[in-house]
Amino acid sequence: MFPHDALPLPERPNLENFKKIAKGLVKSGAHPSLARAQFALARTYGFDSWPKFSGHLRELARNSPISRFEAAADAIVSGDAATLRDLLEADPNLVRARSTRRHAATLLHYVAANGVENYRQKTPRNVVEIAGMLLTAGAGVNAAANVYGGGCAPLELVATSVHPQRAGLQQQLLQKLLDSGASIEKPTLIASCLANGHPQAAEFLAARGARIDLPAAAGLGHLETARNLFDSATPEHRRDALLWASEYGRNGVVEFLIENGADLAAHRADGQTPLHWAVIGGHPDTVKLLLRHNAPREQTNSYGATPLGQALWSAAHGYGADPAIYIEILDALAAAGAKIPANPGPISPPIDAWLAAL
Repeated sequence: MFPHDALPLPERPNLENFKKIAKGLVKSGAHPSLARAQFALARTYGFDSWPKFSGHLRELARNSPISRFEAAADAIVSGDAATLRDLLEADPNLVRARSTRRHAATLLHYVAANGVENYRQKTPRNVVEIAGMLLTAGAGVNAAANVYGGGCAPLELVATSVHPQRAGLQQQLLQKLLDSGASIEKPTLIASCLANGHPQAAEFLAARGARIDLPAAAGLGHLETARNLFDSATPEHRRDALLWASEYGRNGVVEFLIENGADLAAHRADGQTPLHWAVIGGHPDTVKLLLRHNAPREQTNSYGATPLGQALWSAAHGYGADPAIYIEILDALAAAGAKIPANPGPISPPIDAWLAAL
């Protein structure tokens, strides 16, 4: 279980109740020993061990630094600026404190709504004000949390978080952090944005000096930069450049890479080829471009799906995307000779009608 998968604690958590739960887990056979049951409970709520979890519960029962941190985290994600201000004024050290959960995040990390416990991944409308309050109080703008492999500062988490993006506040929040000295020197910053489906954040940070390598230039569609970086790029960077250019529909870059010997069967561990990524990105013109250059039509990804199979899955899970996009992609793949699965099952009325008409 990742730290952000943690379950929320009850409103008034009681250590004795959790001890009883652990004993019940052993009695039911769910765990072979009390120690294993206690460890499992601790991890369920985002803690490394039973001693850390039980210590956390004891501190919550009184007015302690831990209880004040938890109250402040709740105030941040609910947008309760008044309560947060009162807590920071009463305890100036709070702004530099860290969560006792596995991620060891500071309060500033919570404005990103990313990497911390799922139930606190929320973006209030006043999140920029909240961030400013924390920064003014002395929050470490480049403090790292132990999420996604470690070393993640608030700016990187904001740049890859869907919640501020959906709230329309991602770039304002990024600018607030930059104005307060947030570093953009991490070499993988643009890559993280692109890998998490945030090209606007990637472009925003690139325009402010974030490092751009060949894959980043390709994903952003910066053709001239891609030309300049191509000769010195590693084979892995050339591969990733084609994959990201395909995913984000950067056709000029795709053409350039193909002209310079790009492998259209290339993939990372997930098995997704450039054609798979063009399908996933929903770019019919890129799909057609790749097919004109004989991109493999029957190569499967790690899930066993060909590009056409991926198109059907994407159509079924398009989250409101226009079905006409997938029909255009399916038309292109079928015209190029891609095989139709024998029993694809119901997908959506437009796609079902397309399949029935074959």
